[in-house]
Amino acid sequence: MKIDRIHHVAYRCRDAKTTVEWYKKMLNMDFVLAIAENQVPSTKAPDPYMHIFLDAGNGNVLAFFELPTYPEMGRDPNTPEWVQHIAFRVKDRDELLEYRRHLEANGVEVLGVTDHGAFHSIYFFDPNGHRVELACPDPEEAKTIERLDAVKWQMLDEWSKTKRAPNHAAFLHEREFKQ
Repeated sequence: MKIDRIHHVAYRCRDAKTTVEWYKKMLNMDFVLAIAENQVPSTKAPDPYMHIFLDAGNGNVLAFFELPTYPEMGRDPNTPEWVQHIAFRVKDRDELLEYRRHLEANGVEVLGVTDHGAFHSIYFFDPNGHRVELACPDPEEAKTIERLDAVKWQMLDEWSKTKRAPNHAAFLHEREFKQ
């Protein structure tokens, strides 16, 4: 047995229509499906919701639930806001910079470009407060991934013993990414 792929990833949203419009305008995602019910199919609980689905490319689907009977959305106060996010891959650095210009021109505050070694990213928040990352491959991506792959188990073993960042991947920060 082996998982084929992610069917969809679902988050909560404040307003389904605003969310669809924002993802269409900012990230050019198509709105592919909506399901609204007054009863949860899995639990049979009487609980109205709107479930929307957006095309995130290559068969990937980003979904949201609007839940009008629940208290306003919050976030885990014990988890830094940079941890929980969804990342989308874009073709290359030029497209990443094009997205940054587009987002900023539409009033979205963008952080980065951040060089992660194998890829480069920008970060911003959607209208629901979810952190979003756009990432493009580094020209040396394959070589970097190969180097990371060679040390992954040693890094994980050392981390699990010490809870301190091992130096096995220090090479990721040996160069500066020029914006």
